[in-house]
Amino acid sequence: MANLFQVPGNADKLGSPLVKKWNEIILQEYQNLNSLHSDFFKLDYQEIANPTKTAITWFADPAEPAFCKSSDIAKKLSNWDVRGRHELHNEYCEYRTIYKMDKTGKLRPKRVQITTELREYWVMLAVESPSKLRNIIKSILGFLPSWQDLYGVDNPSNLSKEEREIRFSTLVAGNGGKKVLNEKGVPSQPTGKINTDNALFMTHPINGLDDLLYIVLFGATPYAIKQGSNFQKASKEQIFRAEKVEHLACRHADPAAAMGAYNAVFEGRKVGFADPIGMYIQSFSEGVFSYNDQPLPQSWIKKSRGNQRIEFGPSDIEDVYLDDIIVSIGGSDVNLTGGFEIVQQIEVGPFVFVGGKSEVPVEKYKEISESNTPIKCNEAAVCQRIETLYKEYLNSGNDAVKSKPRTI
Repeated sequence: MANLFQVPGNADKLGSPLVKKWNEIILQEYQNLNSLHSDFFKLDYQEIANPTKTAITWFADPAEPAFCKSSDIAKKLSNWDVRGRHELHNEYCEYRTIYKMDKTGKLRPKRVQITTELREYWVMLAVESPSKLRNIIKSILGFLPSWQDLYGVDNPSNLSKEEREIRFSTLVAGNGGKKVLNEKGVPSQPTGKINTDNALFMTHPINGLDDLLYIVLFGATPYAIKQGSNFQKASKEQIFRAEKVEHLACRHADPAAAMGAYNAVFEGRKVGFADPIGMYIQSFSEGVFSYNDQPLPQSWIKKSRGNQRIEFGPSDIEDVYLDDIIVSIGGSDVNLTGGFEIVQQIEVGPFVFVGGKSEVPVEKYKEISESNTPIKCNEAAVCQRIETLYKEYLNSGNDAVKSKPRTI
């Protein structure tokens, strides 16, 4: 495959060996999903005739706590410091609210860091080039992290590549749902401060490159309902139920990604990821936010990393806090409380190439049941976990500030 894909967002200048390694990781993740390979999906986008570049998008706020409980409870739980992030931010977008003391000594939300960067890319950097990794982190966070914070040792060059992956994953990246790392004792979420005090890149196991490839490959099959000698288009419910993944139909991301691919391949179009493969902030409705009845200064909305990152909020030298900012939602003006109301205004997703329309050979259709019973998301198994989380939240004092938010 050579160096087909550049690095996500073209955010970093890496030499050819690191770009090659990134492409090897993409290829390996694709090969791991060989059971989903399809004539209609091309990992090499250059094999798609007459391609058109488009974006598949969805809203970035966590859907599960909203359909299980309510939008208000979804906001409270999602804003619940790092616990909310680790449990609920599974729409390929994670955020971290940073708190500061105001002049009266009250701890208030100051800024929100929002990221869509893929874990696998950062682990590749940590394994292959610790010095490059550390310098990139400095360019984002404004300080040079210690080797101890990244690897738990004073000199990672003395570690094998396997040891670097284990140590970095433990402290900064989590295990990403990787079985081999889990078996080596790497926790699901990082234990160090670099990517918990900050939203450096995504760590939720469902927000990975493997999941992104999976859900687009899942949709890149011409599922169909046979009616006589004709094949009719299937609904989202029919497709997700047929493949016994009804729970995925209740998120923002998975239905959008899968159906985006499906709508193309049902017309005989080939699909593939555009270069560079990654997860991007596709739109942001900045106009719903205001301060003193005026639009926000652009300095309060800093976009970077090739539309993979936003820092939202006033600087430390300004005597303004997030809860001074008004957001207009559904005809009501409310004060910001954290990142949830911000990511509600953000659409994320990958870029893909879609080829020209063609006839789908009859033998390529995948026939599924006509059953179109609505999927009852509020009865999904995840709702039991969210109910437990909500009880823990209430027992914590129903106050996000009490969960030790970042103040540095």
